This record gives sequence, structure tokens and C-alpha cells, in this order.
Amino acid sequence: MKAQTEINTSTIRNPNSALPEGWRWVRLGEVCEVIMGQSPPGYTYNKEGKGLPFYQGKIEFGNTYLMPAAIWCTEPKKIAESNDILISVRAPVGPSNLCKERCCIGRGLAALRPKKDVVSWFVFYYLRFIEEEISGLGQGSTFSAISKSQISNLEVLLPPLLEQTRIAAKIQELMEEMERARSACEKQLEAAKALPTAYLHQTFESEEAKKWERKKLGEVCEYDTGIWGEESDSSEECYYVLRSNNIQNSKIVLNEIAVRKVSPTKAQSKKMQIEDILVTTSSGSRNLIGKCALFDIQDGKNYLFSNFTMRLKPKLSTIVPGFLFYYLLSPIAKYFLTQIQATTSGLRNLDRKKYVMQNIPLPPLPVQQHIALELKEKMTQVEKLRLSVEKQLEAINALPQAILRKAFRGEL
Repeated sequence: MKAQTEINTSTIRNPNSALPEGWRWVRLGEVCEVIMGQSPPGYTYNKEGKGLPFYQGKIEFGNTYLMPAAIWCTEPKKIAESNDILISVRAPVGPSNLCKERCCIGRGLAALRPKKDVVSWFVFYYLRFIEEEISGLGQGSTFSAISKSQISNLEVLLPPLLEQTRIAAKIQELMEEMERARSACEKQLEAAKALPTAYLHQTFESEEAKKWERKKLGEVCEYDTGIWGEESDSSEECYYVLRSNNIQNSKIVLNEIAVRKVSPTKAQSKKMQIEDILVTTSSGSRNLIGKCALFDIQDGKNYLFSNFTMRLKPKLSTIVPGFLFYYLLSPIAKYFLTQIQATTSGLRNLDRKKYVMQNIPLPPLPVQQHIALELKEKMTQVEKLRLSVEKQLEAINALPQAILRKAFRGEL
């Protein structure tokens, strides 16, 4: 049956809201026994499968059912039965799972055991529907938590038994369809993300590439380190300074760009030019060292580069900037990066002297130009594909709440 008006899912509900025939608001404690978890003595824990599986919190939740147990308990204090609903009652508050088997539950969980004429799956889905509301009830100075009283007083919309069964079955059917679509989309996204590496491998590790001449990076481009400058409240002698965080997905982005005071004399030699390559030289993460981007910003502003980066200025008579850029993204160049990192006080640094000693392939300039243009076109297409698939995945990820919203309006 159709709801006459959208059902309000906030904590305070209007008792006069029109509901489908036979539906009613109830307190969760009226239709489910609420069993708060309790941690058993530590000496009763084991990993040998003795006693009952022991679950302590949301970290052990799967998509619908609990993950396989890692710990068992021989003297359980609180027990959840098969078909009980488990809800996380300590940070994070609100997520839920279903029980497949009898188990012991710790203080981070509560078990909800539906009473007569109440369908577990229906209550489970309804709790998923109001998960954000439940999360908002969490209290505590150290971490959020929810009490038995708060759980028992949660308002639940309950239709007649047969309607609960029908709705729960329909939700499950739609969720399974959605999960198949999500899985297919995630595989598409994984494949799209793998394409750039595949293209670069195909280009720079081919039999043809093995025949190309090679020179040291320091021979085919000029290179220098950046400048940081000083803080300033005035715009006088201030410049935009690119940092490692401005290199994202091998592109220059202008988010959170630094503005620093630098003398014009020093700034002149540190201005980025079109087709310069910016490289990260210091970072807290191994994976971020050596990330690079081809500078292509043409907005009339002057950009410098920070002392945690270095600039490569390709010698155009020897190497095509785009060709060098794509080579530096290749698996061969990335593997070389892993061999030349040093650590200082937890900060990873690129050994610049070793970095510019790496061998760079040098086919004839027309070949370099062709490869650079071809890879640029391929990478552009891959980026469009990735964005399209991510948009599809975003839409799919929004479906569960849309399905539940329709279900609890009585529209399924």
C-alpha cells in the first residue's frame, strides 16, 4: 500500500502522520528483547575454537553478517542467538549486522531478539534506515555510546506480519541486485585504474624500447630545488608557491596553494614555465616520493615551487617534455624511486643526486613526440572512463537508502 505522506524519520515524530493501513509506531523494546553485551573474563578467551565465537564490536561486521570469528570464549556472559540483530552501541554507534550462529557478545554490541509476529530482516533493514539517527544518540566524553534505554525507546514503524515478510523479501531482492551492480562497477573501476600502468608498461618496456639510446636524467634536463620564502600579511613581493600537495593524480591542482613573500630577484629563477616537470622530494609517505606533474597552468600568474620539491626543465633539443613526464610515471621509473629513498626524522626524502642519475630512454624526437601525444590521448580517455564509472558507483552507493526510504513509506 502507498503512504499518504512521507514518513518522518527524525527522533520526534508526529503521532498524527498518516500511515498505510495496519502500520503503527512502536518502541523497539516492545517488539524486541534488548540484550546488552558484556565482556567475559580475559582468561576465557582463546583462538582454538573452544566455546562460543566472541564478537566485540563493529570492526567484526560484514556487509550483512558477522565475519568469521577470530576469538572464542569458554565462559560467555551475554549470548546472541542465530537470527538476532546485532547493533554497535559503542563508537561507532548505529551500524547493524545479523547473527548466523549462537555467539558471545562484548560491551560494544547489543543483541535484538524479535518477539512474536516480528520479522528479524524487517527490523534489521529499518535500523539500517535510521542508522544516522541512532548515531546521533551516541553520548560520552571519551567515546560515543548508546544505552539500553535509548535502544529500547527507539521508534520503529511496524506493518502487519505478512507485510513485514513481503517488504523484507523485496528489500533483500533489490539489495542483492544493487550489490551485483556495485560489484560489476567496482571491477570496471579497478580495470580503468589499471589502464594507465598497462599503457606505460606497453610503451616503455616493449622490445622496441629496449633498443632506444639512453642518457642520464641530469643530461637531458636542467634541475633545481625550490624556495619557501616567508610569511607575509601584504601582497607586496608575494608569490604562489606550489607544494607536493598541489600534485594530485599526476596533475597540478591549485587547492590550498601557499602564498609566500619572496624577493623578486630570487623569485625570477624559481618561476615555473609551461612544460616544466614538478617532482615531490620530501614526504611522510613512501608512495608520494617522486610523484610528478607537467606544469600546464596558463592563468597569467607567477608560480614558484617549494623546497620540498624539485623542478625538471627538459632540454627541448634532446627530449620532449611530455615523453619524459610519461616515462617518470612508468613502472620502471617508479621502481627506481623505491631504491633511492632516505629517511630523516620520519620524513622520506628523495636522493636528488641519485635521482638525476637514472637512465632515460631517448628514441628520435619525432618518435618521442608521437608517443607523448598518443599517451596523452589515451590517458585523457582513461580519465573520462574513470570519472564516468565513479559517477555510476556513486549513484549505486546511494541506492540502499533510496530503497529503504521507499520501503518504509509503504511504496514497495
